[in-house]
Amino acid sequence: MTIAPPKRILLVDDDPVGAELTVAALHMLDPDLPVAVVADGEEALDYLFRRGSHAGREDGRPAVVLLDLKMPKIDGHEVLRQIRGSGPLRDLGVVVLTSSDQTADRELSRRLGCDDYLVKPTSVLELMDGLRRCATLRIAS
Repeated sequence: MTIAPPKRILLVDDDPVGAELTVAALHMLDPDLPVAVVADGEEALDYLFRRGSHAGREDGRPAVVLLDLKMPKIDGHEVLRQIRGSGPLRDLGVVVLTSSDQTADRELSRRLGCDDYLVKPTSVLELMDGLRRCATLRIAS
């Protein structure tokens, strides 16, 4: 019998406090869930395409990307565009996790192929509830 490797999450967020809150919520849902954190869109693409400082990364691709939209260097919409335009990453789960509740951001994210769109709440309990409901993540309930 083959045991599946643990699901890994890539969190892309330029706000250290927001990233810490998200990691805490994920670990409250599943304490053993591996979470890699990168601080901007450029680093996210380097991580996903194994280039730059992530060229030697040995672990495989994440199961899901939690993607902020408003970031320096390369924004979340461009990261999503490049993920969906890449053959090997095209089917990667992408959940937009952002503070933007703007209709234009939601619509563009959907057109670009995000699997889900979550507006960052103010409490860890609300964040846990949103992450738990997100079918793409399929983590503990």
